[in-house]
Amino acid sequence: MVHDSEHAVSSGHPAADVANFGPVRPPFVYLGSIVLGLLVHSFWPVRVLPASVSVPVGVVVVLAAGALFISAVRTFRKAGTPVPGNVPTTTIVRTGPYRFSRNPIYLAFTLFQAGLAAWVNSLGVLLTLLPALALMALVVIPREERYLEARFPSEYLPYKRVVRRWL
Repeated sequence: MVHDSEHAVSSGHPAADVANFGPVRPPFVYLGSIVLGLLVHSFWPVRVLPASVSVPVGVVVVLAAGALFISAVRTFRKAGTPVPGNVPTTTIVRTGPYRFSRNPIYLAFTLFQAGLAAWVNSLGVLLTLLPALALMALVVIPREERYLEARFPSEYLPYKRVVRRWL
């Protein structure tokens, strides 16, 4: 692990010292997507699964998402780095779920919404996941990767080469 004192981003701009600043932050991206999906579902209640499997499948996927989220957060806390992206990162974490995904929390958010779509049996909730994924893949994650590359150049680039972004 690398500690904050070893590498620092110091451009003088407060946003340069954090990975996620402003309104386009992952929890808000997914929360907005879920709310929009539920709104779409209320006007366009198209089902995606047979009623007999929607709840069991949804519950299993939501529980898996919760377990992944808890594991990722615990791993960050154990490493002594903050979870929120609007607080400076103090280390590159390579243990726990970060061994197989550079973004297990975002994977958990994605699985949660997909599980919720199954549970509620809603094409609307599933379809609104697509713009959220696009925003994450095209804006949020590249911004975070630039931040981590600048903050931890000798540690993050090798990690990025070995561990996939999602799975």
